[in-house]
Amino acid sequence: MNTHSAADSALPPADSPHLRVLAQYVKELSFRNLMAAAASQAYDVQPTIDMGVEVKSRPMGENREAVEVDLCINVQAKRQDSVMFSVDLVYSGLFQFMNVRSDDVEPLIWIECPRLLFPFSRQILAEITREGGYPPLLINPIDFTPLYWQELRDRQARGEPAHAAF
Repeated sequence: MNTHSAADSALPPADSPHLRVLAQYVKELSFRNLMAAAASQAYDVQPTIDMGVEVKSRPMGENREAVEVDLCINVQAKRQDSVMFSVDLVYSGLFQFMNVRSDDVEPLIWIECPRLLFPFSRQILAEITREGGYPPLLINPIDFTPLYWQELRDRQARGEPAHAAF
């Protein structure tokens, strides 16, 4: 007779390295709809979309047992010289790393955590622009690996250690 449930088989072995998502949430959301009245008018010129992405993190708890990771996305849409709308979103998650080597934590923070947060951020951006009277803004998936490597190069250029202490 099998005494293991389906839920038991979905759990990683207790000593294997894994990442736990403890919480995820909108930390900050700002939508400025500067052309709200004209949003539904047809235009001949496609808008220009400028987007910036940043990842931030900080240890949480008395024993630094968890890490809060912020995925910061800002978008500005312009038609010629007129700003149509701008969005600033900080979508955050609280993560815990179990049995993960210290050298592997930072790449997880910079690559895997934002990858897990991104689909929710993308959905929020699509909904807020649609609610603002525009077609939903559907941004392409982001590969966070090059952002991590750029951060490492920037640290080295500033003379800081390659891996930050968490």
